[in-house]
Amino acid sequence: MRQTTVWKKLLGVEHVAIEGVRVETGAGGEEIAVIALRPDSRARLRCPKCRRRCRFADEGEGRRSWRSLDVHGRKCYLEAGAPRVQCPSHGLIVASVPWARHRSRFTAAFEDQAAWLCAQMSWRKVAVLLRTTWESLQQITVRVTADARARRDRLAGLRRIGIDEKSWGKGEDKYIMVVTDHGTGKIVWAAEGRCQDTVRAFFTALGPERSKLLTHVSADGAEWIHDVIREKAPRALICLDAFHVVKWAGEALDKVRRRTAAELRAAGNADQAASLGQAMWALRKAPEKLTGNQRTSLAGIAADNEQLYRAYLMKEQLREAFRVKGKHGKALITGLIAWARRSRIPEFARLARTLTRFKALIFATMDGGPSNGRAEGVNSQIQALIARARGFGSAGAVIAMAELVHGGLCPDLPLR
Repeated sequence: MRQTTVWKKLLGVEHVAIEGVRVETGAGGEEIAVIALRPDSRARLRCPKCRRRCRFADEGEGRRSWRSLDVHGRKCYLEAGAPRVQCPSHGLIVASVPWARHRSRFTAAFEDQAAWLCAQMSWRKVAVLLRTTWESLQQITVRVTADARARRDRLAGLRRIGIDEKSWGKGEDKYIMVVTDHGTGKIVWAAEGRCQDTVRAFFTALGPERSKLLTHVSADGAEWIHDVIREKAPRALICLDAFHVVKWAGEALDKVRRRTAAELRAAGNADQAASLGQAMWALRKAPEKLTGNQRTSLAGIAADNEQLYRAYLMKEQLREAFRVKGKHGKALITGLIAWARRSRIPEFARLARTLTRFKALIFATMDGGPSNGRAEGVNSQIQALIARARGFGSAGAVIAMAELVHGGLCPDLPLR
């Protein structure tokens, strides 16, 4: 086998001519392999955006190097000229090379490897392993995701979707909207923002014809999302997410607990007030998951705090309604609303008004509509990704990593 063919196979590159191989000494005294090459006649002088063969313009920046995968533990760079071409569609632009993506100083094989590793472990470890920086890893994940996204239509065949927003950092402006396919459980679209324009951007990408094919859209209680769904996909049933509805009841119950504790402290019963703080998880957890001590705490609340215990029972009735669904679930919801209205518990009277306002959407979920549980599950996993990366510098990097891992866009290892 010829030497040039061996190098092509080792580097995983095609449509190139190898001009030479040399070893240099880097700044820290390390040995670096440098492979000089050029695109062959089929790949040279092409626009990196439309791949059209174009007219040569000038030599551009001269010779350029691209970081490649290591060769036997040594850093490896590919070196070639970077001429500019005059594209009829994209103007004066640096010609494409078959081994790297446009505007990247890394080879495609290196970027695919880096993206795969970022999806598997902490970025700190990846940066150490590949001897690069976090900033480079963020740029790599954005490029790899954009490349994979452009090669497939993930919006085809959508029928049942979930729409939810996710905070990726501190501040009101650090949110992304995530759309999940209930059929596959994968992210099919994501964008920065938390407003109606962001939701409309998804429906614009989906198109009016495919929007008409949507049958169910699950979401939380954000009515600004519901308004856009009704505008863009009027045939789709909006299904209120069970997780958020039960969460409303849990928050109302917590307010009752805190108010009761405050009243007990004001009456001089500090010990009883402290016991309610310790019983917080007994009230929040599902009955089947309670420990022995938590069951004892709950029994004490039933004996000493009748109003708080009634609030707990209403919360559990709402949870049971979503468990049984169908006509029995609807009956439990209707009964709960009536119970909460006459309970004389202000927090649950407000909950009854909220449930009444969203009753049609809740019933759509109980009639077999999808829950936003998958979307919430994906959001939890995105939060884990953010923690693993220990902070992203941009929403684009968060979206890229989320789509790599949970959107089916993660590349295969380039060389095995």
